[in-house]
Amino acid sequence: MRRAVCPGSFDPITNGHLDIVGRASRLYDIVHVAVMINKSKKGLFDIGERISLIEQCTRAYGNVVVESYHGLLVDYCKERDIPAIVKGLRAVSDFDYELQMAQMNNGLSGVETLFIPTNPTHSFLSSSLVKEVAAWGGDVSHLVPEPVLAALHAKVRPRGEAPGAQG
Repeated sequence: MRRAVCPGSFDPITNGHLDIVGRASRLYDIVHVAVMINKSKKGLFDIGERISLIEQCTRAYGNVVVESYHGLLVDYCKERDIPAIVKGLRAVSDFDYELQMAQMNNGLSGVETLFIPTNPTHSFLSSSLVKEVAAWGGDVSHLVPEPVLAALHAKVRPRGEAPGAQG
């Protein structure tokens, strides 16, 4: 079985993330989506919510396993016998950082990293940007799948909106 992992914080998962996971799911028999836990960061969605949203959004692929993990990604890979990490690259600026990570991960464990260029329609997209736009009441419906949009609307009250008002 060919296995790979798509790691990230996924707070929340976006259409850009889904593009990479979906493309990886066509290349590998099993794709693990590892929701990496960083206890020093407070996310908008808790880990359970992120996992649930990712499961809902990837169910149609049929070969995606979603789990959380606290620790080194290479340890996650070793524990599950996963030889490859799949990462999306939005811009050249992503490559500098991701190359260093790929070289470190390979040096630590022999795990390979494969880079998939992001679909140009998602090249600007990040979870942080989605949360910021949503917080100001902007339309993010074209940036996230429907379950995430509903969850965002339930969590985020646009800045300047009165408590109890829903927009």
